[in-house]
Amino acid sequence: MTDQVTKSTQQRHRKENMTDQVARVVVASRNPVKISAAREGFGGMFPRQGFSFTGINVPSGVADQPMTDAETLRGARNRARNARDAEPQADYWVGIEGGVDDGGDAMETFAWVVVLGKAAGTDRPERMGRARTAAFYQPEEVARLVRSGTELGPAGDQVFGSDNSRQHSGSIGLLTGGLINRSEYYVPAVIAALIPFRNSTLTFAQF
Repeated sequence: MTDQVTKSTQQRHRKENMTDQVARVVVASRNPVKISAAREGFGGMFPRQGFSFTGINVPSGVADQPMTDAETLRGARNRARNARDAEPQADYWVGIEGGVDDGGDAMETFAWVVVLGKAAGTDRPERMGRARTAAFYQPEEVARLVRSGTELGPAGDQVFGSDNSRQHSGSIGLLTGGLINRSEYYVPAVIAALIPFRNSTLTFAQF
């Protein structure tokens, strides 16, 4: 019994010590796909740092379906800033915004990731990292629906007969047969957006 109590006490102390070092990350969405991508990206970039993740709903300040690259980036940046305003005591704020850009002959799909936070281990003021995912193209069956006003997620569900794919595999998952899901698709961009924070002694342009 004494050994069990001692073990329990040690585990509690370890958890308490870890909590002291945990950095709080607020993701500007309650979509589990985006929260999972943030968790994987931060964990991969900073494997020795403990993190806690919270998702909150905040406005993007852009259309529900961004239709240009610039609008999509603006939505991600607005989400990160609005998350910071809503939860100012956190350490990092993450905005992830998916969008399309219709060049007329084909509809390109991508997402922007914007991370706000302070450079670890420095007294530098808040900095921003941003990165865009790889792009892929939608089939015309989906693109026509998006052009007519349907959001990309529901448009893909309609064409493929899926349900709420944006909180699961996403458009990328539907089109690759599950080889890449939406969360996995976002992770490299989250990692790339964290480059200014990992390299905190270097100077990066702020947008």
